[in-house]
Amino acid sequence: MVKVALIGCGRVAGHHLRSIAEVDGAQIVAVCDMAEEKARAYGEQYQIAWFTDYHRMLTDMPDIDVVAIITPSGMHFEHGMEVMTRYRKHLIVEKPTFMHPRQLNEAYDFAEDNGLKIFPVFQNRHNKAVQRVKRAIENGELGDIRIMSVRVRWCRPQRYYDMAPWRGTFSHDGGCLSNQGIHHIDLLRYLGGEVDRLSAVLRTLGANIEVEDAAVGTMTYSTGAIGVVEVTTAARPDDFEASLSIVASKGLAQIGGLAVNELQVFTPDPSECVVSREKIPDAYGFGHTTVYRNLVADLAGKGTFPVNRQDCLNSLNLLHAFYRSDEVGGWVDVPDGVPSDRLGRPNDEISGLYRVATPRIRRTV
Repeated sequence: MVKVALIGCGRVAGHHLRSIAEVDGAQIVAVCDMAEEKARAYGEQYQIAWFTDYHRMLTDMPDIDVVAIITPSGMHFEHGMEVMTRYRKHLIVEKPTFMHPRQLNEAYDFAEDNGLKIFPVFQNRHNKAVQRVKRAIENGELGDIRIMSVRVRWCRPQRYYDMAPWRGTFSHDGGCLSNQGIHHIDLLRYLGGEVDRLSAVLRTLGANIEVEDAAVGTMTYSTGAIGVVEVTTAARPDDFEASLSIVASKGLAQIGGLAVNELQVFTPDPSECVVSREKIPDAYGFGHTTVYRNLVADLAGKGTFPVNRQDCLNSLNLLHAFYRSDEVGGWVDVPDGVPSDRLGRPNDEISGLYRVATPRIRRTV
């Protein structure tokens, strides 16, 4: 039985907890959050131990196998490294895994040197619609990809960014690309292959934040295909779509819905549009369950987790390329891996708000 503990009881924590409960071979044993009311609520709901200090949690419960890092994005590296270096636990890390390629490489270097594993979360890869299109690309149903297109039109008003000091910052969040659009950036690679070059423009149009809430970009792939990206959280008054379409030599595939959960057009076999869709309660979907199944299989030696170090690094490099292009005002070469000057830059003042400096009282149900 793989025993899992969560650090961070924010918006996505409930999806992790429900997913773990559905996976044979996985058991949620503890949750932790600096906000006592959040940790207590999940602890009581799942009848598990809850903490406000993850150091105390990992000291009191040494049999924990895996720690889910669901803290602010800019704290993933610091929290993850402490969990690995002090307590020698495996990590499952929410998007965007780490904010900077340097952090990713340091974390993976340590994990590999010490027999530990890092499991990045890209749950939208497991959506039925995405998987059906992936198979169509691999088996030749769609033919050669000619154009990749992404549209994310979501609404995040000022009150969303005002919820916490890390939101809307380059150090701990990033904007619509790094936070909301990261899954679609990942799918550009997962389905289309490696992006060669890109040119992007980022703007802040709908909120008083330092990062972008609107981005457009043009890409070229090493295969000769081209791509276009539109991502925004400045849509009003609600979320409208998160779609991806592929124009290929043998047909067209379009995945839409709130979070790429509906196969809307599939010319090789239109009947697939009925069976390859999911009705999801929110933008998170159901993919976390598959992520945890893959994690359990990997640790049991019965499978290999599908997102490895290089895969994760390539998606992070692609993300940084969008910011880098905006910074230099033109085209950038993605394989060069040159990071953004802004995304993931240190901000010790914000980091200090999410550090646990002294042990706190442990409480259990």
